Amino acid sequence: MDNKQNQTPLYQAIKDFKDNKNVSLHVPGHKNGEIFVSMAKEQFQSFLQMDLTELNGLDDLHAPEGVIQEAQDLAANWFKSYYTYFLVNGSTVGNLAMILATCNPGDQVLVQRNCHKSILHGMELAGVQPIFLPPSYNKINQRYTGPSVATIKQAIDTYQEAKAVILTYPDYFGDIYPLEKIVDLAHSRNITVLVDEAHGCHFSLPYISIASAVELGADIVVQSAHKMTPALTMAAYLHVQTSRVDRQKLSYYLQMLQSSSPSYPIMASLDLARYYLATYTLEQSEVLFTYIEKIRTCFTNTDDWILEKSNDPLKLCLRVKEGVNSQYVKELFEIEKLYPELTTDRHILFILGLEPTIDPVILTEKIRRITDKLIFSAKRATIEVKNHYFYEEITPLALSYAEMQHQKQKWCSWEDAIGEIAAEAIIPYPPGIPFLAKGEEIRKTTVEKIKDLFEQKINFQPSNREFGLYIYDVSEGE
Repeated sequence: MDNKQNQTPLYQAIKDFKDNKNVSLHVPGHKNGEIFVSMAKEQFQSFLQMDLTELNGLDDLHAPEGVIQEAQDLAANWFKSYYTYFLVNGSTVGNLAMILATCNPGDQVLVQRNCHKSILHGMELAGVQPIFLPPSYNKINQRYTGPSVATIKQAIDTYQEAKAVILTYPDYFGDIYPLEKIVDLAHSRNITVLVDEAHGCHFSLPYISIASAVELGADIVVQSAHKMTPALTMAAYLHVQTSRVDRQKLSYYLQMLQSSSPSYPIMASLDLARYYLATYTLEQSEVLFTYIEKIRTCFTNTDDWILEKSNDPLKLCLRVKEGVNSQYVKELFEIEKLYPELTTDRHILFILGLEPTIDPVILTEKIRRITDKLIFSAKRATIEVKNHYFYEEITPLALSYAEMQHQKQKWCSWEDAIGEIAAEAIIPYPPGIPFLAKGEEIRKTTVEKIKDLFEQKINFQPSNREFGLYIYDVSEGE
């Protein structure tokens, strides 16, 4: 390991400033924690003392030349990128910026259909022409993964003007696909590869047997540091790997989209998350994998669920069996103070950390109480499971983003929406992957799936769409 990786220049500068007990005659208004709500002051005090601004010696995120630049350089060295940006508005702002910096209005862009909503928002802001790539369906795990190499090759052959391909790697459940082959294929046609790797920051560890999209040659990779590594919420990295992207343009969009008053605690946590990864030892990894095996044993297959396998060892997913209500199982976990990351109509996803956080003996007892309740539960029955809801063919939007700007909208019931064009995205959250994208034609199978999920009390964005949605009144333009 590079000895410099033992340094934390940004964190140290903030700590030194705090320890110097400087008097605040500048923003923010809490004045180093001196002014705050009394009932919360004790809990927030140490954090507030590090909540600083662009003072002498603390550098500027939007024009870094000092400790922030040093910290970003250390991150680039660790993640093996040409250049790494610190992001304080989450992976969302990275996804927006990489699309805006890479694509021009009207450009054809190949995009994985089961992408995060921020990818759709980025394409809309850029005014591109998205070509949706259908994801593959894993019949064993009963969920979608990434698009196949064959699908992407077909799309590239069909849409020969495509400027970029946008992918999600790994998926929310930690599964991967042959990304390197896709990158090589795209690059052979001079197509830029943009990757939302929100759940893959820890792939940089040599003890995790999955290569990061950075290592696999993607041009821009965005990672949520806070999802899988110890960083504050909204902390993320953007890695540039290519000369295909104008870095000055990328910097411009990040300056435009991110706060002009970036959070120093968030930036410090990015410096520290990189340090944590760089100093993570073989011994720690051995303890971790022993712990994971013990935790997985606690969740072994029951009459109510099947414990799935994932490429990512930190992802632990239960697939409930036919006739078991996943929302009720989730409620039982929460009664035991075990909060999952995600619950769908058939999956319950737990995310482990890079160190042990719960005693397997205690966990075993909690799960025993859950399974005991399920044996006698009257809430087991659920509606018939329906598998497919993404289109199985490569499809463009029914209306371009430019055309949408000139269309009027109207409210429509789900019963009457089939064949119409959606004027808003309908998004189960989490994971934030739209079942229905803005500008898509609404199909019967999609409506049936969405109504199924409403019946099972799955959370959606926007809320209050159980009975209908806004569609484009295309007759007004005729």
